[in-house]
Amino acid sequence: MDDFTGRLTKDGIRIHQDADFAGMHRAGALAADILDRVAPLVVPGVTTGALDAQIEAWVNEAEATSATIGYRGYQHASCISINHVVCHGIPSEKKLKDGDIVNIDVTVIVDGWFGDTSRMFVAGNLPRKAERLIQVTHDALFKGIEAVKPGKTFGDIGYAIQSFVESKRMSVVRDFCGHGLGQVFHAPPNVLHYGRPGTGPVLEEGMFFTIEPMVNLGRPETKVLSDDWTAVTRDKSLSAQFEHSIGVTADGAEIFTLSPAGKFHPTWA
Repeated sequence: MDDFTGRLTKDGIRIHQDADFAGMHRAGALAADILDRVAPLVVPGVTTGALDAQIEAWVNEAEATSATIGYRGYQHASCISINHVVCHGIPSEKKLKDGDIVNIDVTVIVDGWFGDTSRMFVAGNLPRKAERLIQVTHDALFKGIEAVKPGKTFGDIGYAIQSFVESKRMSVVRDFCGHGLGQVFHAPPNVLHYGRPGTGPVLEEGMFFTIEPMVNLGRPETKVLSDDWTAVTRDKSLSAQFEHSIGVTADGAEIFTLSPAGKFHPTWA
């Protein structure tokens, strides 16, 4: 149930109250903990369906709700995207192979608050070109978060990400973006991962949204497969993504989905 009690900006963006940050931290911590726990299970030979089943079991064990099961007909507790799949990969009986890079995206609802996060994993040995892509994508997310401050704009976030990624001779996906959230799954604004400084809505304390850049080794273009969910790179180049849910504070950003075990980067071990 949506019990929003804050205010809306002229762009329709919700401004939350100080007390709302605690709810977002609880939801974000559970989503992040689930990804921490799934990390050792991402190995060659495991199916993405088995990983999803375990994620769903952990959500239920926590007496939380999966935000994705039933969302627009989707029937899984996670999206699992392998190699050239950009996002929204559907769990299946497909087995991971050595060297596969995998994004797992989980959104949970805890006491009405949505915790949304994704990160990269590696099955077996990490290929060198994939390692570089993952590092650039990870760093691009934090470049975007560093750009968050009241008085700055969403264009500043996009520019910070785009300029960094392109300096590494990689590309930012344009077809998908971050989004507002809180007591709803998706709300204004669209958080673009490219843009020009000083453009777009102005950031204000109390805004909650995701930053989730998708970065390709090749060109930025994507296409959606016939299942109406799975997005892949048109040139079949590798793609990576990291996502945090954040809240704007008086002097920057508060990350709701920090890894409790410090496993946000796939080479934590």
